[in-house]
Amino acid sequence: MFKHVLIATDGSDLARIAVETGLELAKALGAKATAVTVTPTLASVAPGETEIGFPIEEYMRAAKENAADILSSVSDMAKRIGIACATIHEPDQYPADGILSAAEKTGCDVIVMSSHGRRGLQRLFLGSQAQEVLTHSKIPVLICR
Repeated sequence: MFKHVLIATDGSDLARIAVETGLELAKALGAKATAVTVTPTLASVAPGETEIGFPIEEYMRAAKENAADILSSVSDMAKRIGIACATIHEPDQYPADGILSAAEKTGCDVIVMSSHGRRGLQRLFLGSQAQEVLTHSKIPVLICR
C-alpha cells in the first residue's frame, strides 16, 4: 500500500486531527512519516503597502520559530504514538505549493491533510488549500474533516 505518508499541518486544532490520522496510518502500514508546515509568502500575509512597513527579517524569524513549535508538537505526538516522523518547514510559499513540493522532494506516496470545509464567500476570499492540493497532486490525498 503506502510506503511514505506526508502529513500537512498549520498547527491548528483542525490540522491536529490530520496529524493524528496520518501518524496512525503510517504506524498501521509500517510506513515512513514526514510532517510539513508551510510559511506563506509575506506578500500573501501583508499585501500592498502593509508589506513595506513590515520588516521581512522579523517576519522570517517569527515564521521560523512558529514552524519549529508546530513541528515539535508533531514530533511529540509521533513519539507518544510510537512512530518516527521526519519534519520539514517549507518557507515563503503558498501552502498548497509547499505541501506539493515537500511530497515530491521526499518521495511520499500519499498526503494527509485537513480541510476547513469553507463554502461560498469564505471559500472565495480565503481560498482552499486542500482543493489546490487535490487538484494538482499526482499522488492520493486523504482529507480529514
